[in-house]
Amino acid sequence: MARASRRVSLRLAGRVGRSRLLVILAMMGPGFIAANAGNDAGGITTWSVIGSRYGYSMIWLLVAITPILAVVQEMNARVGVVTGRGLAGLIRENFSLKVTALAILATLIANFGTTVAEFSGVAAASSLFHVPSYVAVPVVAVTVWLLVTRGSYRKVERVLLALGFVLLTYVVSGVMAGPDWEAAVHGATRPYIAWDTIWVFTAVAAVGTTLTPWGQFFIQAAVVDKRVPWKRFAYTKYEIYAGSVFMALIDFFIVLACAATLYGDGVVVHSAEEAAMALVPFLGAAARYLFGIGLLSVSVLAAGVLPLATAYVVCEAFGFESGLDHTFREAPVFNGLITFLMFVPAGVAMIPGLPLVDVILVAQSLNGVLLPLILVFTLLMINDPRIMGEHTNGRVRNVVAWGFTATLVVLSAVLLLSPLFT
Repeated sequence: MARASRRVSLRLAGRVGRSRLLVILAMMGPGFIAANAGNDAGGITTWSVIGSRYGYSMIWLLVAITPILAVVQEMNARVGVVTGRGLAGLIRENFSLKVTALAILATLIANFGTTVAEFSGVAAASSLFHVPSYVAVPVVAVTVWLLVTRGSYRKVERVLLALGFVLLTYVVSGVMAGPDWEAAVHGATRPYIAWDTIWVFTAVAAVGTTLTPWGQFFIQAAVVDKRVPWKRFAYTKYEIYAGSVFMALIDFFIVLACAATLYGDGVVVHSAEEAAMALVPFLGAAARYLFGIGLLSVSVLAAGVLPLATAYVVCEAFGFESGLDHTFREAPVFNGLITFLMFVPAGVAMIPGLPLVDVILVAQSLNGVLLPLILVFTLLMINDPRIMGEHTNGRVRNVVAWGFTATLVVLSAVLLLSPLFT
């Protein structure tokens, strides 16, 4: 009798465990995609530059950014689940129309420039495999456009999730490099700060490429589009935390690969493509292809997410129908914006002699100005009981989020003012 009872209990426990696993898998998507889309062509370039220029000494910054990313992403997802509204729509309702319009315009310009950078990443990655950009870029643009405009939310989410996991190629590169693990631990636990313009610019770039304004718009719109119920939000929250840790893991191994090989030899790279080529003498041709696969997958991922996030922003702000499950006829503005923001940046990225560095710098500068503003909007709304009811922020989250916002403002001010004193 006791054995039979134990067998029944084990079966029930197994069913509960499988049921919980299925719920977790069903909730996967928004947090993981939003975090890893930040590891775009610009992100990979930034962490490659950090590894080649500063070795292991800036790993602590990655350790510090990761929990902040998790907290901020969780806040925006929580607002989306509680209100059932996107971030842009809530900003329009709770703040002045003039401020909303200015923020939307800046977001459009910044996201356009960043999408150009993503397709440039596609071109750079394809060149590592000897595929011309005039072939790779149009093929990727058409493929991603068909997926986003013709696929359901669930189908798009699965493809974007799969692209994120391809980034594990960077873990292989990092291990192959034979890093100094003791130096890596030292760099992660003992902050190194150099208050010169280049270091501050690099630090701001690292923060800006990890925690983006469009990422906050995207994750809130995604949980609304996915119709995540409050009773399942705990699973979404853990998925957001896991996505943030996964992102940090990838960046960590990118830094390791470049620090272990390029830093000691005084080789400073300026792009992910340069990093891939520079690693070949140290790690062989495999490094080139591993970096190329990772760069291609993340560029495709971000090239899909950025137009999508921008379309959500505009449609939410001005009251147009939006959502991946809507056809062109049902949501013409939403799908039209995706089409415009997919093909025009792809065409721009193929213009010979285009000053891509300038395009990226303008986009990053706008993102740097926008991010504190978006964080302030989010914090004001998430602490308003009229909007959030009983789901407002706790003290710890407020301290972390407001502290980070203040730090970001100070870093940006130092960066902007430093030329006056040099």
